[in-house]
Amino acid sequence: MSASSNSNWDRRTVLRAAMGLAAAGGLAACGSNTGRGGGSGSGKNLVQYFHAYGEAGVEQAVKRYAKAYEDADVTTRWITGNNFEQKLFAALLTDNAPDVFEFHPQIQLVRSGQVADLTDIIEPVRDDFNQADITSHTVDGKIYGVRMIDDPQFFFYRPSMFDKAGVEVPTTLEELIEAAAKLRTGKVKGAYLGNDLTPVQHNLIWSAGADTLTADNKPAFNTDAVADGLKQLRGLFTSGDLLLGAPADWWDPSAFTQGLTAIQWCGMWAMPVMQKALGDDIGIFPFPKVGPAGKASVYNGGWSMFVNAKGENVEAAKEYVKWLWIDQKKYQEDFATSYGFHIPPRTSLAQSADKLKSGLPAEGVKLFNEFGHFDNIGWTQAMIAAFNDVMANSVRKNGDPKAQLAACEKKVGTELEKLFG
Repeated sequence: MSASSNSNWDRRTVLRAAMGLAAAGGLAACGSNTGRGGGSGSGKNLVQYFHAYGEAGVEQAVKRYAKAYEDADVTTRWITGNNFEQKLFAALLTDNAPDVFEFHPQIQLVRSGQVADLTDIIEPVRDDFNQADITSHTVDGKIYGVRMIDDPQFFFYRPSMFDKAGVEVPTTLEELIEAAAKLRTGKVKGAYLGNDLTPVQHNLIWSAGADTLTADNKPAFNTDAVADGLKQLRGLFTSGDLLLGAPADWWDPSAFTQGLTAIQWCGMWAMPVMQKALGDDIGIFPFPKVGPAGKASVYNGGWSMFVNAKGENVEAAKEYVKWLWIDQKKYQEDFATSYGFHIPPRTSLAQSADKLKSGLPAEGVKLFNEFGHFDNIGWTQAMIAAFNDVMANSVRKNGDPKAQLAACEKKVGTELEKLFG
């Protein structure tokens, strides 16, 4: 893809967007080399980008699937570090852009013509996908991207520590803050919400009964209940009960497994590692309700596969995506359940996956079904970054939440104007 073919993909927007942390799915750092799929020597070469999953074995699995594909040689670029988006967006502006890449559904990729319409390959199996995943990938009736995994995120806690401290599972943000205070002992902090607290920012909005955007794409997060929630989080941040500056960030379970905290916000993907370390001494609960009109929430993160519409091999790339993420159910189940625990977006697989049928994973599925919120395709990286600022300025610093929300609303409004007019 030449740079000139890219003129409608605004570089400043991309780089600004790339500054925002991904809203979903842990960007776990783990080193590796780039591997090359064997393929059939058909002469077609495809490159796929993946972020470095933290669970052992994922990289090898992805390369194994690619090698089994006979209609093209597929090279996997395994992008390590915490700036996957930045590297991906920078690569999309060059001649070395990937043909296929994983990311989250975001409308600016559609509006700029960066991602291919995949309706034709998804339509025959559309009814077998979680319909919320279909909705979150649809713009003007067309489906862009195939969901690979759904990743519910919630609070993990140690029942033994709760019993010892006489703490019940929190159902409100107040109760969570009170629990963190009671659970804090010499070396153990009460709770861990990630090193910069941004992992819970969407849940704060949803649990306060608000939303990121309205159905007709207007800002919906600037409410008194969200402002109150930010004030409460500020109190928790300054209380000394919160683990700050953990050695690994929220997507990694080590703060929890090493006993640094009694409660940790994390994803279902980390359950196998937690169970290996802690056995049955693990429980989960959703982000509790904020204010009287709120409702508990679970963030459904996850990753989706997109085809670069500006690449030279669009049809070949679509064929590969169809083969792997639609036709090969065995690989899809392997990817979702053999390394960490993720929920397959295909309903038939989610129902048949044995590892998700009992115990903690089954509880995770239940919370996902009852309280889950999915990505809104109109809520872009630039908007996420704007709300990251709200968290930084009103929780980590002592800015006025209402003023911060108003400033964010203005920024988000400007972005929405660009996208929707």
